[in-house]
Amino acid sequence: MLNRKRNERSNSSHETSLIARGTVIRGDLRFSGALHLDGRIEGTVFAEGEDAMLTLSESGQVQGEIRVPQAVINGHVTGDVHISARLELAAQARIDGDLRYHTLEMAAGAQVNGRISRQTEDTPRELPAPGAAAADMLDDAVPA
Repeated sequence: MLNRKRNERSNSSHETSLIARGTVIRGDLRFSGALHLDGRIEGTVFAEGEDAMLTLSESGQVQGEIRVPQAVINGHVTGDVHISARLELAAQARIDGDLRYHTLEMAAGAQVNGRISRQTEDTPRELPAPGAAAADMLDDAVPA
């Protein structure tokens, strides 16, 4: 289930950054393209661009907030996670914080210890004025 769409996820940008196991970054991180995290980040992870992708491996850790369009998480996150497009939680994923997502795929074994909420498109809704709705109904009536 988790591997079937790997080829569909190729980013239009071929920029990929790798933070290797054993590497610790203290401070906020901004990236574009793809970021593969095997190490640890202590700070906010923020993606620039609609096609940005974060991959957090089973050895990867983030202590801080994550704000990215797309992510595959299989490691440990301590902080809130905001995903504007698609999130995949693999079997070893653990999120200790609130999760906001648009589309979610979650494998058995993944954990979210916090509130989970789906964010919807912010489309303004307009209701007809009360008098206009009644007038439309009268116009559509068939004379007897």
